[in-house]
Amino acid sequence: MTLLPPTRRRRTALALGGALAVALAVTLGILRPWMPPAETPPVAAAESGLSPAALTLPDDPEVLVFGDSWTYGSAATVPTDGYAYRLARLIPGDTVVRGVRGSGYQKPGLDGPDFLTRVAGLEQWIDPDLIILQGSINDRRSDAAAYPAAVNAVWDAMSAKYPDVPIVILGPAPHELPVGASTARIDRDLADLAAARGWWYISPVRERWITDENYLRLIDVGVGRKHPSDAGHAYLAEKVAAALERFSTAPVTAADGAKPQPAK
Repeated sequence: MTLLPPTRRRRTALALGGALAVALAVTLGILRPWMPPAETPPVAAAESGLSPAALTLPDDPEVLVFGDSWTYGSAATVPTDGYAYRLARLIPGDTVVRGVRGSGYQKPGLDGPDFLTRVAGLEQWIDPDLIILQGSINDRRSDAAAYPAAVNAVWDAMSAKYPDVPIVILGPAPHELPVGASTARIDRDLADLAAARGWWYISPVRERWITDENYLRLIDVGVGRKHPSDAGHAYLAEKVAAALERFSTAPVTAADGAKPQPAK
């Protein structure tokens, strides 16, 4: 078959079509800043080239799960069916759950204060082998410029209270779709801050745990007020357990071949 050169009219149409396609792509990029890159890795690595150290836990660890209403178990049939409690059924050991509805790094909650005040009030008998620090979309309307300092203050306090205990940061999971720009910003900030310390970071946003296909099954949009349903809590527990397994088998690597050291 012989291909004929395009006519002037066809060349003009092709050029206009290409220009419109480029304009549409640029517009979507501007109007949808919440969309994470398709190949964004789910685990933070420090800018220095260090990777978080593989998790090494005893055979029957005590895991402190600290966070907001998702950790509390909101919208589960009973709160003790929440993901943090279910996690104990999927991993060896026990979980100590400390979730306060509505709370965040900057925001006090319905049943208790902000994260920093709550860390100071953790009971003396808690002796964790691992800490999972979850949240929080509750900070999305707080001062964005002050957010990193608030996060670092909480992490410093938790590290001082439980020295040498590994901390895994579980970022906010989207309660609605599309993911809001402020939720995406919190996710980016937490990923960067965790990377700077060489800590493991789990990003439900970047890993796309919640999608258009599973949203209505996992999120109770009725009486649950956009919190996980029973199926959602079970799903979150499975995802977190899988991440912990991945972290426990991860190779310890560094750009210079040295074993990573926690940030001071």
